[in-house]
Amino acid sequence: MSAPEPRAPAAGATTEGRMLLRTEGCSCAYGPVVALHDVDIEVRPGEVVCVLGLNGAGKTTLLSTVAGLVTPVRGRVLIDGEDAAGLAPEALVRRGVALVPEGRQLFSTLSVGENLLMGAFVNRRDPARIEASLDEVFTLVPALKTMEGRAASSLSGGEQQMLAIGRALMSRPRLLMLDEPSLGLAPMVVQKVMELVRTLAGGDRGVLLVEQLARVALSVADRGYLLDAGRVTIAGTSAELQADDRVREIYMGIKT
Repeated sequence: MSAPEPRAPAAGATTEGRMLLRTEGCSCAYGPVVALHDVDIEVRPGEVVCVLGLNGAGKTTLLSTVAGLVTPVRGRVLIDGEDAAGLAPEALVRRGVALVPEGRQLFSTLSVGENLLMGAFVNRRDPARIEASLDEVFTLVPALKTMEGRAASSLSGGEQQMLAIGRALMSRPRLLMLDEPSLGLAPMVVQKVMELVRTLAGGDRGVLLVEQLARVALSVADRGYLLDAGRVTIAGTSAELQADDRVREIYMGIKT
């Protein structure tokens, strides 16, 4: 995959106005081990925001905290301006937060269609809303409709990643979070997944993308944060991060 050009601001992305997500001084710990230290990040409607970092930097903990899987020991997690720290995962889904987990975590024995319906559990009493969600998913990823009756276990890695994204979209999220969507995929497949990620941020929806492949992430992101040992050490636009000597050498493999 060729080196990306800095991405122009996404349509709908703005530096002002409503915040889908803001963490303020967010700190998390697993027993005596502090995984996040006073982390402040923001995601606005219409933009892709990436979080870069090496293994153990705290990236997955950050997503888990926003998704309600981890409760911060200090700080706030604001969803649409309201503190959501400590809410149950289902309550966060109802507030418009969806997570595509690392490794996809599909229901392998269920069909593609059944996996998608599992993503719509918060709307299970609203068939019209579920139908509208399916229409959106099949419009974004037409291949899923042709595979609707196939077992998830029979899909390729790229197809499974598309299904995992489609399942998350079934809850009609405003904040979509993706944890290492490139993991285990061939470069050409990664490119297709990232093209889909780019289209998902628009209107009222924003995307928070966690990714080890800095070149890939910065090719689709409007802004980004670098996590190192649980702390935000660099923040800026995609172009600013691509121009940073440390990001270029350590995370993009470009000698400065």
